[in-house]
Amino acid sequence: MCERLDYMSVNGPAINSMLANKKHLTAIDEKLKALIEVRVSQINGCAFCVDLHLAQARAAGESGQRLDCLAVWQESGFFDEAERAALAWAEAITHLSENGAPQDLYDALGQHYSDRQIVDLTLIAAQINSWNRIAVSFGHKPDRRPD
Repeated sequence: MCERLDYMSVNGPAINSMLANKKHLTAIDEKLKALIEVRVSQINGCAFCVDLHLAQARAAGESGQRLDCLAVWQESGFFDEAERAALAWAEAITHLSENGAPQDLYDALGQHYSDRQIVDLTLIAAQINSWNRIAVSFGHKPDRRPD
């Protein structure tokens, strides 16, 4: 099996411009941002991003039990209505080709979030989908951490 390209060294300016966009997504707290990034990365099968964003979620104070149950958030009962609305929206736009962006899920966001927060939630989900596609396409895997 041949090594895949190191996308950062091939086009670092483009990758850095994607990284720079994150600094503008300030309307969503770090815990919720990390939950969305983890959940979307789980759906997309991106081991690198799951590992990275789980560590960020823990650093932001997210509980281990909620992280353990994130893949089954609908059944767990550990997530409040606002978080459920954000996770449902992130999942829907991750699976955009299946059902589009359903109006009921969009409307649910408005019950919990400001316009700016809705835009930021959507951008967070869109960006992590892009990062997942880059990392998976180029075979980017997490480094093993000591236990």
